[in-house]
Amino acid sequence: MDGQQYIADSAEAEEFINDNEIRETMAFASSHKNDREMIGAIIDKAAELKGLDHREAAVLMECDDPDLVERIFALAKKIKKALYGNRIVMFAPLYLSDWCINGCVYCPYHAKNRHITRRKLSQEEIRREVTALQDMGHKRLAIESGEDPVHNPIEYILESIATIYGTHHRNGAIRRVNVNIAATTVDNYRRLKEAGIGTYILFQETYNRKNYEVLHPTGPKSDYAWHTEAMDRAMQGGIDDVGIGVLFGLDTWRYDLVGLLMHAEHLEARFGVGPHTISVPRICPADGIDTRDFPNAVPDDIFCRIVAVIRLAVPYTGMIISTRESEKVRAKVLELGISQISGGSRTSVGGYADAAGQGDTAQFDISDTRTLDEVVGWLIDKGHIPSFCTACYREGRTGDRFMSLVKRGKIADCCQPNALMTLMEYLCDYASPQTREKGLEAIGKEIKEIRSDKVRDLTLKHLKEIEAGRRDFRF
Repeated sequence: MDGQQYIADSAEAEEFINDNEIRETMAFASSHKNDREMIGAIIDKAAELKGLDHREAAVLMECDDPDLVERIFALAKKIKKALYGNRIVMFAPLYLSDWCINGCVYCPYHAKNRHITRRKLSQEEIRREVTALQDMGHKRLAIESGEDPVHNPIEYILESIATIYGTHHRNGAIRRVNVNIAATTVDNYRRLKEAGIGTYILFQETYNRKNYEVLHPTGPKSDYAWHTEAMDRAMQGGIDDVGIGVLFGLDTWRYDLVGLLMHAEHLEARFGVGPHTISVPRICPADGIDTRDFPNAVPDDIFCRIVAVIRLAVPYTGMIISTRESEKVRAKVLELGISQISGGSRTSVGGYADAAGQGDTAQFDISDTRTLDEVVGWLIDKGHIPSFCTACYREGRTGDRFMSLVKRGKIADCCQPNALMTLMEYLCDYASPQTREKGLEAIGKEIKEIRSDKVRDLTLKHLKEIEAGRRDFRF
């Protein structure tokens, strides 16, 4: 490993996630933490919306000067507002199976755990879960499954995707299925693409290879290179949108943040388009998992700084936060860069249709236990527009086509009216009276912000049609 060079567009994990480069970057950042001129120049560069490289981002993370840190936060808020407006995309995870043959020491699904109930949903059970999610108001799911070629083969995943898309209850429909399953082959990624998935999501957990191998002692996931190169195979299989992330706290945040940004740079260098999303989960309690066993757990202040710096470094990449985080933390990072959040989530197999039995198969503890309606109402109170939009995926605006629109400032012409129309669907079909009232008021204010007279008039027309019973309009 010592002889490897950093090559951003290499196909080999040890070259595009290069340990020497990461450690040199950390040392460089530490030695320049008080270089106000350099830090100011990096912030100025970020303001041009051209992004930052991993070394520049690392320098910003080390800065301790209060006025410069405030500039970082202020710019993150400005970029978030400029590129995403006040829209927040809603989704929910759907756990299909907790059968797993890996030995990941931080996950209760690990093969040696004898306390957790092993369960795999049948297609009929999946239909019940999807119906429950539709009755909440969800339109976008992220399916999750342990890695087990016997219990959870790719054929099971593909059949489950078809079941999800084919389940309709009242006005409910899941319009986008994102997939978070184990690293697989180019051929299997091609099959997932043909099944109509949205984003393929896979967390690296940690980019530190030595620590990765300690944390993943057994199972297919123990192969660091196979796991790290999964996004390359996904894109070779035709999947345009991929989502990366680390589980902050497994290693130092310094190492993994640099590795995360290097991975984004690699995808841009090799395929011409970076990740569609970056997720920022933190290690949290679960069955048999005590966060005290992980001394690198990330405190709230550093976590908020990580979100802000990622927003500066990759301004056009969506950022996701889950219900691992508390209401208080989620409120803060929504301002700094987060563009997608989950609501009303269950992290257990079968937890939506059978909420009473969710605890014995939960992958991790939920901090934000509010219902989807409560989260939607809260977002509106905070000045956000909850969006259930899936239009870009369904209109083929994915990969480089999506990024081109975002970078030219054109995506808001679609996203803003689509957010309002999908919110109106939610208000008509699922919202409580209180949420409906405040939501209608928010739509009335936001509609005035649409720049194009033509788009505004057509949006108003569709909003009235939605109230009259029609569904699924999109720009």
